[in-house]
Amino acid sequence: MFSEFGASESIGVILFCLVLFFVFKRWWPALVTLIVAVPGGMLLNEWMKVLVHRHRPFVDGPFVDWSGYSFASGHTIGATLLYGQLALFIVPAIKSRRWRVLTLTTAAFFVLLVGFSRIALGAHYLTDVLAAIFFGVIWLALCLLAGRPMRRQRAPVPFAIGAAPEVASVIVPVEAVGAPMLVEPPVR
Repeated sequence: MFSEFGASESIGVILFCLVLFFVFKRWWPALVTLIVAVPGGMLLNEWMKVLVHRHRPFVDGPFVDWSGYSFASGHTIGATLLYGQLALFIVPAIKSRRWRVLTLTTAAFFVLLVGFSRIALGAHYLTDVLAAIFFGVIWLALCLLAGRPMRRQRAPVPFAIGAAPEVASVIVPVEAVGAPMLVEPPVR
């Protein structure tokens, strides 16, 4: 089922692999960003569930876990945080506008698949899913803004040839150096 793309077990496995990769590459700012953005946002979602106390829609079915509250969808916010953060890591390294759009569209498609599969299973209302996407995007934006000072501590490198100016000041893996570097736009 498409819900599994947002299940905590799937997200945990992907996060574990990414953490190992970032530690191996010594990409500390990316590691901190990943750990704060994904598990941090999921933890905030659990607190929101406790505050709102919205019960799930009652639909009998073998595919639905009825534990916990409904608002906001945990699977959907997990998918929004994980696939959104992955897109934020990948997009700045892509030179072609077409491939950047495809990357963002693929991330959004996975989020929508997870969200609407939760509705189809009867585990959530539409507003639970929409709120999870909204709060996930807001949390990613806050993490991106909060991480700016951490990324600016590194010495700037020349602007990547062919990269879009709107992706400046973003962590980009640089193979020759072995660690992500800050990419600054050219001075005009």
